[in-house]
Amino acid sequence: MASRLTPEREGELYAATLDLLREVGYEALTMDAVAARTRSSKATLYRQWGSKPELVARALRYNKPVRIEDVDTGSLRGDFRSMVAREDDCEMERNSALMRGLMHAVHENPDLFQALRELLIEPEVTGLNQMLQRAVERGEVSAGNPALAFVPHMLVGAFVARQLLEEQPADQAFLSRYLDSVVLPALGAQPSDNP
Repeated sequence: MASRLTPEREGELYAATLDLLREVGYEALTMDAVAARTRSSKATLYRQWGSKPELVARALRYNKPVRIEDVDTGSLRGDFRSMVAREDDCEMERNSALMRGLMHAVHENPDLFQALRELLIEPEVTGLNQMLQRAVERGEVSAGNPALAFVPHMLVGAFVARQLLEEQPADQAFLSRYLDSVVLPALGAQPSDNP
């Protein structure tokens, strides 16, 4: 849908949506509350985004300062490092907590699940696959390496496992060690590649 909002206004609406989501959770988040917080009409919100799940998914996508598909440092390790550096530790912790909360809501709301898949998950996986394909083309990873299909699973697993096993959020230091110790070796790439 073509935007009738300025980019600045759209950003304000997304920020307010995420703030409310963090404050009250997905189930208690309403378009009325977003409209009140942003001094806009509920009709404008529905006209612009169509539904609460779409607004939430687009706000999450907008919140990513650098998208995976835009990362190309010339090496797989450099790309992974750049991907990890997209958010500082504090922002990473806030966003991880937000996503954990949304994962609970997904089980009860198929529209939210669909919106997250279409607007957030699939673009991120597509960008990751493009990154990995560039590594294959550069000769850093064998095209036949079976671990290529499991990189998204490994990355999601790092976030989930750190919280479950160590009761700590995944941070930049942990993710960097995880990439060097688990993901790059599984792909047959050397952790000592140029960063």
